[in-house]
Amino acid sequence: MSPGGARGPLDGQVALVTGAGTGVGRGIAVALAAAGAAVVVAAHHRDSGALVEASIRDRGGEALCVECDVTDRAAVAAAVAAAVGGFGSLDIVVANAVSNRSNEAVELERPPEDLWEQHASVSLRGLLHCAQLAHPHLARRGGALLVLLSPAGIQGSERNAFYAAVKGAQRGFVKSLSREWGADDIRVNGLAPLAVTPALDKAFAQDPTMHDRLVSFIPSGRIGDPETDIGPAAAFLCGPGARYVLGQTLVVSGGRFTAL
Repeated sequence: MSPGGARGPLDGQVALVTGAGTGVGRGIAVALAAAGAAVVVAAHHRDSGALVEASIRDRGGEALCVECDVTDRAAVAAAVAAAVGGFGSLDIVVANAVSNRSNEAVELERPPEDLWEQHASVSLRGLLHCAQLAHPHLARRGGALLVLLSPAGIQGSERNAFYAAVKGAQRGFVKSLSREWGADDIRVNGLAPLAVTPALDKAFAQDPTMHDRLVSFIPSGRIGDPETDIGPAAAFLCGPGARYVLGQTLVVSGGRFTAL
């Protein structure tokens, strides 16, 4: 039952959200709980995840925080087990975890030695862990896997090619897995948001003109809020209203990207 006692579209569902301690992951976790799901808040740092868990509980929702590094297969397995053990099932997985260096500019001719490996480990290996370990549970009741993508992975990104590359690869994963898992009644989709995040705030601090410059390209005149703008879109893609949507990427950008 969603907070407040009203029935929500995700009532009776159990969701696992990775990278849920801050930013878009936090917003999606809160929104899924508001739609009625019990949410496992999988965060790289327990302190931040515990705050999200408390916020959901304070609003009348069900939540459980687990510490999870998605590059560690055993940690992902433990998070999945926590969902099933704590709430009885696993119906929704939101793969949102991303490298904390995702906004780091890089010149391809002289990149930091470990940067590619970090991007690939979190975004690709981490996604693979989540998908493989969740599959038996998602197939049991007809679930959903939602992968957080980026416009950068569709149109490219100057001086951030590593991030764009792994996000593009994730989109290919979404398309391929939707074909493979459709017969298992599992819906796999992508969501590419434009929203306020800690990484974006850091970029604004480094370039004071960036905020106004970015907003000037957004028809809605603002940058999205993770909880109220991105979260409901995620809840839709994970819910019964999107039961016939497979292999798609929903771009939620206030009109910034209309050709993707």
